[in-house]
Amino acid sequence: MPLLSALGVEACTAMWWFQQGLSILPAALVVWSAASFVFSYITATILHHVDPLVPYISDTGTTPPERCLFGIMLNVSTFLGVATMYVRYKQVDALNPEKPNVIKLNKLGLTLGLMSCFGLCIIANFQKCILYYIHVVGACLTFGVGAIYMLVQTVLSYLMQPELHSKDIFWIRLSVLLWCCSSILSMFVSSVVLYSGLYGTNLVQKLHWDPQEKGYTAHLISTISEWSLAFSFLSFFLTYIRDFQKISLRAVASLQGQTLYDTPLIFGSEEQTLLVAGSI
Repeated sequence: MPLLSALGVEACTAMWWFQQGLSILPAALVVWSAASFVFSYITATILHHVDPLVPYISDTGTTPPERCLFGIMLNVSTFLGVATMYVRYKQVDALNPEKPNVIKLNKLGLTLGLMSCFGLCIIANFQKCILYYIHVVGACLTFGVGAIYMLVQTVLSYLMQPELHSKDIFWIRLSVLLWCCSSILSMFVSSVVLYSGLYGTNLVQKLHWDPQEKGYTAHLISTISEWSLAFSFLSFFLTYIRDFQKISLRAVASLQGQTLYDTPLIFGSEEQTLLVAGSI
């Protein structure tokens, strides 16, 4: 019986992995962002707004109602991204208080991460077929600057091993970074070929493609690369989960006075004293 009771207490006090520390934060970022892509794709496909075979992610968020879903979900992803990158910054800062190189890289990483999140907000609110060039700027900020952010975090992982974590996490992050960079290169080359003018004009507005059309192969390579890039970017934040299990944040309220007035209210204090004394 005592053994069973001990096992029962241990089972009750055991926590799920997402309840440990702040691991729920990067997990929520990845799951929510992936859901925003998938739900928009499903909606756009069911309504025949895009072709089922690997359309551009941006094309699945161009036409209402999926445009509304795409926008609001990516805005939430922006908030989750900012929170995740800030917590990562605070964690590295706490673990390396006396290493100037790490401190500088950590601040650079936070700046790049916030720029990437701002780009994601632009993607969410400026659709490809409406304001194309602004949308492209948002994509460059999100994935271009985001790739540099991943590079900085990978270098930090290298500098922090083996004292603070194992070498495995460095190699995992390096592999995801190479996956992301290869997707960027593939998408850039195929997009340059596609929009070079050899396959017609006004392809930005084109949402439906015939496999027999010229340029379809370049289009398919470009779209596959974009999906690969998006999920490689999200996969990088999965590597934060184990790190975030060992960190927690708390807010402390420090009162500077007993009231919220700028100056003490003398008459109010006297009146309160009289009330307590029962004189009124």
